[in-house]
Amino acid sequence: MSLRKLHPALGFLRRLAENNDRAWFQAHKDEYDAVREQWLSEVDRLIARLAQHDPRASRLTARTAAYRIYRDTRFSPDKTPYKTYFSASFPVQGRRDERAGYYLQFDERLGEGGLYGGIYCLKPQDLRKLRQAIVDNIDEFREIVEAPDMRRLYGDGWVGPALKTVPKGWPKDHPEAALLRLKSYGKFHELAPAFYSSPSWPEEAADMLVVMRPFVDFINYSLDEPVGGW
Repeated sequence: MSLRKLHPALGFLRRLAENNDRAWFQAHKDEYDAVREQWLSEVDRLIARLAQHDPRASRLTARTAAYRIYRDTRFSPDKTPYKTYFSASFPVQGRRDERAGYYLQFDERLGEGGLYGGIYCLKPQDLRKLRQAIVDNIDEFREIVEAPDMRRLYGDGWVGPALKTVPKGWPKDHPEAALLRLKSYGKFHELAPAFYSSPSWPEEAADMLVVMRPFVDFINYSLDEPVGGW
């Protein structure tokens, strides 16, 4: 795919990946600012469409949802200073790091860019609580994740790490062993670079994200429910 066919921001990010240093970035800062502003305006459109389905999203803005392009290299062997993608998180529950939500990675690398939903890096107590909620409400959970649109867009697989064996406290032959071994509960739909060439891509992405709302809501009300129920 030639650069002229890419979304302008993706063209910039591809060249940044080939020249990931501060001198090159500073020399092209005006171009970065321009494509970033265009992308942010499109993310605002995505949020507006998402809010039509889920009014909780109406309090979000692109500037509060978007992540910085600057990498934190303090504890990484990779010292390249910039991310080579744009990303934004849509935490409709109001707590970006502690509850399930939606996530967009705007990326021209196949297999990397796309739509995510769910929860990652749970605290141990939250992970135990969510596993128990899934087992206790397995029929509801399966109805959600196996719904036709959910399977069509997000498949049957899961994003994130899993244990090699069933966690301690559960029988090894538990019928839901595959779900219990998960350490994160996330779904992913890949978006090819050509997807962003559509003028309506923000609205199309929002319509795909909202398919995950029952899944996201199941996680959040399971985590928010007091131990022992109401």
